[in-house]
Amino acid sequence: MDFSKVKLVVSDMDGTLLNPKGEVSARFFSQFEALKKHQVHFVAASGRQYQSILHKLDQIKDEISIIAENGGFMQHDNVSEVLLQLSKEDVQKCVEKLRTITGAYIVLCGKKAAYIETKDEVFIAKFSEYYKSYEVVDDITKVIDDEFLKIAVYHFESSETCILPVMKDMTHDLQVTISGKNWLDISHKESNKGYALSKLQNKLNVNSDETLVFGDYNNDLQMLGLGYFSYAMANAHPDVKKIARFETKSNADEGVETVLEKLILSKVG
Repeated sequence: MDFSKVKLVVSDMDGTLLNPKGEVSARFFSQFEALKKHQVHFVAASGRQYQSILHKLDQIKDEISIIAENGGFMQHDNVSEVLLQLSKEDVQKCVEKLRTITGAYIVLCGKKAAYIETKDEVFIAKFSEYYKSYEVVDDITKVIDDEFLKIAVYHFESSETCILPVMKDMTHDLQVTISGKNWLDISHKESNKGYALSKLQNKLNVNSDETLVFGDYNNDLQMLGLGYFSYAMANAHPDVKKIARFETKSNADEGVETVLEKLILSKVG
């Protein structure tokens, strides 16, 4: 594989760059230094909260671009911007419907913080891995002093079977995406990682032939279409494997790092 023209590397976080323990490898941080030497820019693109991505990539946070909340928020060159947000009416309508689902935990994701109504300690332990800045409130529909990027919904059994069927009729007006085995995200109709990535490619004057993308779940589908070098992880959802041109090892086996090693060798060679 000839990666010599690659200028932009884009990676999802959970199930992709992060190992099953939720960690970024020391090998990746070493490779990042090599990427910089060869003028390859790195982008972390995640459904996670911006503050959570910073926490995982703290040592390189000032040298990368970040796409957070599935494309609702982007930071590049120390400039942060909300790209697309939900209206108060959309929030009200979705939350009312989601409250009818037994076992669904609703997270209202704002620019400043995430907001939850539950005090369930088991859920909060799971949730706090993805959201570092959050508040427990009595009623999330009454939160007013923030910009709302998306609604994330968690179900301990399955987001695809327990949440999606109830929310399917919302897909005409909003983006409803299965973002993990237990997570479903609801956002502005045009909001996705690909929307944000296309803006970044334009800023950097980088085309698809110069872009390498890694992903594992359905919220990665649009951004995978923006890189010729599109990689599905071995642990990826079947829909992702259909879209991606190539496949790499699982996140447990450092699939991202395996490809990056080949990229660096192509640059050296």
